[in-house]
Amino acid sequence: MQLFDWIVLVVTLLFIVIYGAWKTKGSKNVEDYILGSNETPWYMVGLSVMATQASAITFLSTPGQAYHDGMGFVQFYFGLPIAMVVICLTFIPIYHKYKVYTAYEYLEKRFDLKTRSLAAILFLFQRGLGTGLTIYAPAIILSALLGWNLTYMNIIIGVLVIIYTFSGGTKAVNVTQKQQMFVIMTGMLITFFLILHFLPNEMTFSNALHIAGANDKMNIVNFSADPEEKYTFWSGITGGFFLALAYFGTDQSQVGRYLSGKSVRESQMGLVMNGLLKVPMQFFILLTGVMVFVFFQFNPVPLNFNPNNKALIEQSQYKGEYHSLEKKLNALSEDKKVINLLYIDQLNQDYDNPILRKELIGLSAKEKDLRDRAKEIILKADSGSETNDKDYVFFHFILHYLPKGLIGLLLAVIISAAMSSTASGLNALASTTAIDIYKRNLKEEKSEKHYLNATKFFTLFWGIVAILFASIGTLFENLIQLVNIVGSIFYGTVLGIFLVGFYIKFVKAKAIFYSALASQITIFIIYYYAIYIFPTGEEKLGYLWLNFIGAMLTIVLSSILQMTVFRKEKR
Repeated sequence: MQLFDWIVLVVTLLFIVIYGAWKTKGSKNVEDYILGSNETPWYMVGLSVMATQASAITFLSTPGQAYHDGMGFVQFYFGLPIAMVVICLTFIPIYHKYKVYTAYEYLEKRFDLKTRSLAAILFLFQRGLGTGLTIYAPAIILSALLGWNLTYMNIIIGVLVIIYTFSGGTKAVNVTQKQQMFVIMTGMLITFFLILHFLPNEMTFSNALHIAGANDKMNIVNFSADPEEKYTFWSGITGGFFLALAYFGTDQSQVGRYLSGKSVRESQMGLVMNGLLKVPMQFFILLTGVMVFVFFQFNPVPLNFNPNNKALIEQSQYKGEYHSLEKKLNALSEDKKVINLLYIDQLNQDYDNPILRKELIGLSAKEKDLRDRAKEIILKADSGSETNDKDYVFFHFILHYLPKGLIGLLLAVIISAAMSSTASGLNALASTTAIDIYKRNLKEEKSEKHYLNATKFFTLFWGIVAILFASIGTLFENLIQLVNIVGSIFYGTVLGIFLVGFYIKFVKAKAIFYSALASQITIFIIYYYAIYIFPTGEEKLGYLWLNFIGAMLTIVLSSILQMTVFRKEKR
């Protein structure tokens, strides 16, 4: 980090915070604070929805995911465009018809207070955890790579978000996310083209794709029906569809974004924009990770990208053994460079040499073997170490190969992404707590000013909770990998409640309430016995299926209960 990097970083972040607080101060009532007075145009709705989902983890983990496993992760998003269509046709018109502040308010109108409260509590639990993760995940990586104090990083990110979210509510979130998406996409585009520029002069983009393909990084679609496979076409189009439907249709951090739209049509257009751009955006981020992989075919690469593991080894009795593997990897890297250059030369002559391709695959297998042996040494030095280094790959490239100024910009990208997701989370947590829990359970009427102040208080409260959770995050392992899993555990049940509410009119309150409870308990059991107790990569069920199972269980159980046990229920 040079002085210029610090200037770029600080100026970018301060501009976003000050602009957001200044532009949106002075909310007059709860509607203004939570719904932004329904003044948000469609393109702002679309940008805000995209920015809410695009957390810092997206820009730290996704390129590393592609570096190690290729483009297959994009299948995770295959169900998203279909989910956007369903939400536009069903969810948005119903929410606007009932003029709700939160998604869960609808559930009392359709069922009863118990069902509304259950869905709201499930949301508060998983989104409170998720908001802490959106702070902790980038903070732990930045602190490890830059040597910054982890607790200070958590506090800095949290406080920056609280300032403008507390001040302006939904308007502040929407306004700042426009700036954040601009910073994020500018930084990623510049980085992508710089990677291509850093590749050998005789190498074209087509050559780079061939090298990636020779190393099995361009396998975009997997039609395997194996439920143990995490990312397949089928899990993406079903489990991914249900996850997207639940996240965008019932999670207040997203629902709040499009409820602030000027009209039903503007909200729908914003979601359609998200549906059209989200998959290409994720494809581009993954492709950036694949290009980082190609870059490291011609440049030195560490045995493990996590600097904490390197520091651990240097202080252990296994230092010599680890250094021996590093020497072997360096020699292998030289061999890779030579073979790749020969392969490019053949490609430029329109000949995809199968012998060289086979040799490249063999060298990659040897490198993987060296990395696996390195992980074993790291675990011998400390059995509690996190050997998965996917989240550190992209940032290693940023710190060691980007020119001055761009390091500061990419840091701003990562922190901006963390801020955008955290701000939406805090705004949603505050809205749900104030409207669905606090206001609904008050015995006496209060003024609009009272509820506005209460919502602001809950914004501050949840901001402090998120910072505290992030600050004690070191007590838990593998938090970064839990982000999507946490959602999958809870989203299916909540989605099932809403789908029954929208489409299965004969099911009443008691049937849906007890079915949702049974479904959520079942999902906990399935998660524990099919995923949690198995080491990474050995799970018996891909976590995306939890969304599908949870939703289907809730729908089927509630229908059966209504037709049998509660068939006489009127409401």
